[in-house]
Amino acid sequence: MPLRFIAEISGNHNGSLDQALKLVKIASESGATHLKLQTYSPQTITLDVDREEYKVGNSHPLWPGRSLYELYDKAQTPRAWHREIFDLASTLGMVPFSTPFDETAVDFLEELDVGLYKIASLEIVDLPLISYVAATKKPLILSTGAASIEEVDDAVEAAITSGCTDLTLLVCTSDYPAAPRDAHLNRIKLLQNRFSCEVGLSDHTIGSHVAIAAIALGARTIEKHICIDRNDGGVDSGFSATPFEMAELVRLGGEVMSSLGSADAWNIESETQSRLHRPSLIATREILLGERFTHDNIATLRPNIGMSPKHLAAFLDGVASRQISRGDGLNASDMELRS
Repeated sequence: MPLRFIAEISGNHNGSLDQALKLVKIASESGATHLKLQTYSPQTITLDVDREEYKVGNSHPLWPGRSLYELYDKAQTPRAWHREIFDLASTLGMVPFSTPFDETAVDFLEELDVGLYKIASLEIVDLPLISYVAATKKPLILSTGAASIEEVDDAVEAAITSGCTDLTLLVCTSDYPAAPRDAHLNRIKLLQNRFSCEVGLSDHTIGSHVAIAAIALGARTIEKHICIDRNDGGVDSGFSATPFEMAELVRLGGEVMSSLGSADAWNIESETQSRLHRPSLIATREILLGERFTHDNIATLRPNIGMSPKHLAAFLDGVASRQISRGDGLNASDMELRS
């Protein structure tokens, strides 16, 4: 599977369609293959209730004390914007899609004929929503942040039994920003082995090094939030990739993917020059016809103009079958066994 780089706009449009469209262009220029939105309205994702349970904790690094309703009201991407954003992304060669948070969002996205869906990490426990999305028979990406492995089991079962035949799981740490030490990328192999499906990374760390490591471990889908500037006030800007970082991720990710190559690649063509400078059996002084080979007149030396050093012992049991000059490489025809 080729690498998929998903640029997530989320709420980094800051309530401006123009900024959203600018982010689409930045994503395309960076080399992203996919462009993702989130489809919800505040009233479909939470309640406007003035209680502590409906607020983000005061210790949160990005949204301390914010009410969930207020946060989602600011971060939502209006449905009226979706088609224009999707059309621009398609025109620029990316695959546009979205994360729905309720069934009405799925119905709306079906009207736009999206090609695939993603389920957000926190919705991994919303099995009815997963089943509803899977019933569209579209490819499904499922993020696993904050989940137990048993919850992942349940979500995968709900997706497959409801008709999903193209599933990708994303390792994810649902923290914003996430620390590299909490990435636990070895979960990639676990998910691949447990579910026999494509596995990737939804990355909330700063920089590209964690995502690059994930590609080396087998991730083929990388999702990063994208912003214009981390200080532009976007709700997710504090952990999003800048235009430079997104482009660097795509470039380095492609190089890492290329570097993985094949386990069957040996004696590589680009190593031809190096092989010329391997050690071989070489005469260290003039050797007369019939003279015995010894450690005093042959040695293992560079370059590769004689037989492999593994034949040294055989030569030491023989004599020269011709007169050999200092610096000559030794070949099988140069030696005959002693009588």
